[in-house]
Amino acid sequence: MLSEAALVAKRNPAHGRYYETNGEFQGMHKYMRVLIGAVIMTAVFCWPAAAQQPVPAPTKVIGFMTDFDVKDDAVGICKAVMEGVAPGVHVIDITHQSKPYDIAMGARFLAMSAPYFPKDAVFVVVIDPGVGSTRKAIVARSKAGQIFVLPDNGLLTGIQDYDEIVEAHEITNPKWMIGSGISSTFHGRDIFSPTGAHAARGEDIAQAGPALDVAKLVRIELKFATLLQDGAHGQVIATDGPFGNLVLNVSAVTFRALGYKLGDQVPVDLDGKRYVFPFVKTFSDVPVGKELFYIDSRGRLGIGINQGHFSETYKVGEGAEVRIPRKGAN
Repeated sequence: MLSEAALVAKRNPAHGRYYETNGEFQGMHKYMRVLIGAVIMTAVFCWPAAAQQPVPAPTKVIGFMTDFDVKDDAVGICKAVMEGVAPGVHVIDITHQSKPYDIAMGARFLAMSAPYFPKDAVFVVVIDPGVGSTRKAIVARSKAGQIFVLPDNGLLTGIQDYDEIVEAHEITNPKWMIGSGISSTFHGRDIFSPTGAHAARGEDIAQAGPALDVAKLVRIELKFATLLQDGAHGQVIATDGPFGNLVLNVSAVTFRALGYKLGDQVPVDLDGKRYVFPFVKTFSDVPVGKELFYIDSRGRLGIGINQGHFSETYKVGEGAEVRIPRKGAN
């Protein structure tokens, strides 16, 4: 007579295997209990040691700006170098389309963007027409705590004007560079990117090299409008991206000192020709295709065309002279 287990096995061989190897199952169950116990004991004894391991400090944000453009691999290579030194570092691209070799434009972009970054941010800026020459590669710290890694060619001028530079070092330490094979033409990759990544890791910038006298850092002349008896004299310092608006070096404060208010028609001598445009709050305050004066997002006077390209239409660009007379004068 077949047992109950044999009957079950006959109907369901897989089920029967469970009954037939009940002893084997109990042995496996015992083994699993021992294994789980060992894992728990290991966790208990290892936990204090693991808890004592230092947690790496988070890396600081890097603001990255160059005149490299994005047509080739230069920007990607620099960012890969940063990632290699400081894994997981957050790199924010300010722009890589600053006008080639234009240090004044780079200084302006840097000064205008830095206030929007964290107070401990690191900036890697490579607009470097003197690469490979005797110009110094430096790392500097501002009074606010931001760190700037760049050539000493005047790029810091705008920062120096609003946020004092309190410490600077020439980058000479090979450990803060990519290695011994330093290129004479690609310091963005070999010096500035690794140094910026070391700074983003929180390493002391004094390790980068000897201290420099901050009073002797290179400055360039940034042109500002002058307010004279016959009005404000200034220049077109840039065009606004693809839109063609003229960016003037006339601040909102200087413009308002001329006596104009919203809605006024404002005369202007622009590149030797006289025009009259309305001063309004924004582009939609004039019909499509019409000119306007406005205060831009950086607090400067701008001239544009609603949904048009002022620079191309009037054949006026960077460097053009501007005079705006006082209200009621010529």
